[in-house]
Amino acid sequence: MPLIRTIQIDADTKLGVWKITEDESFFRTKVNISRDIHHLHKRLQHFAGRYLLLTLFPDFPIQQITVTDSRKPVLACDSYHFSISHCGDYAAAIVSKTGAVGIDIEEIKEKIEWVSHKFLSPEEQGFMDLRETLAHKSICWSAKEAMYKWYGKGGVDFKADMRLYPFVFQHTGFISAEFLKPDNNTRLYLQYIIENNLCLAWTLPARGLDNH
Repeated sequence: MPLIRTIQIDADTKLGVWKITEDESFFRTKVNISRDIHHLHKRLQHFAGRYLLLTLFPDFPIQQITVTDSRKPVLACDSYHFSISHCGDYAAAIVSKTGAVGIDIEEIKEKIEWVSHKFLSPEEQGFMDLRETLAHKSICWSAKEAMYKWYGKGGVDFKADMRLYPFVFQHTGFISAEFLKPDNNTRLYLQYIIENNLCLAWTLPARGLDNH
């Protein structure tokens, strides 16, 4: 089974990363996806993401997933909060029984450098590690993607509506951040891992967050 990582964040929150080596028939035994997804690899990514939800919590009501106008998959019953991300041959998911969550997985690629001015403020650019700029910016991108999914309503300016506080580049670590939308001004805490040229970032459980 290509479940390559699980992290038990607390009693009610768990994440996992899946390396996709299977074909659709493997996943179809337990899950299905929208018929609107036609590209073969995207289909596999979506299958793996949903299968991962059941791997993390076997009683996850997978058939009750709906998609909001902002394209966020949710459960109408709110029995679980979840977030899914795909990248190449990998799918990642985080599931919580207690509150909104967000996750992002990305390959570390040069394109992050080219677009970093669009999602990093001058203050955030200022604390990048000059020896590991690409990896440091990749962490920031994944962190903001995870925050975007945590919010779930769309319409977010990655530079103006999210603020990352300075953190030292490491291959695993924590980030303090603020989400600055008028309807949700919240201090967030995230964790990240860099491994095998992949960056994984996720929001930590909401208990103890500072709401302004």
